[in-house]
Amino acid sequence: MLILSFAVLTAAAALGALLVVLVMREGGARPAWWVGAVHGVLGALGLLILFLALRGPPRGAVDGTSLFGWDAAGLLAVALLAGIGVLVRRRRPGLLLALHAILAVFGYVILFTYVSL
Repeated sequence: MLILSFAVLTAAAALGALLVVLVMREGGARPAWWVGAVHGVLGALGLLILFLALRGPPRGAVDGTSLFGWDAAGLLAVALLAGIGVLVRRRRPGLLLALHAILAVFGYVILFTYVSL
């Protein structure tokens, strides 16, 4: 289940990167609403699967990474809340968007480390 969670979160991250490219291109037009909705649903689903996967046997005790899964889940949960904040605050969500991106990337990198060791 941990690998499934990582795969779903990878798809959410790739879609998030696509959203950044679409917004940052010249003209800055907002992408279609459904692209953001799919990104959010994938992220929430990946986080739910991650929480379910972390209920299993612990891993990484030898490497000192036994809490990396929970750390990543916590960061991704706060990133999800910031993403919901971006959705609620449609006008000038710049700070929330930056917080969402920073926390999500940091949580994803920690999860990558946890999965790969």
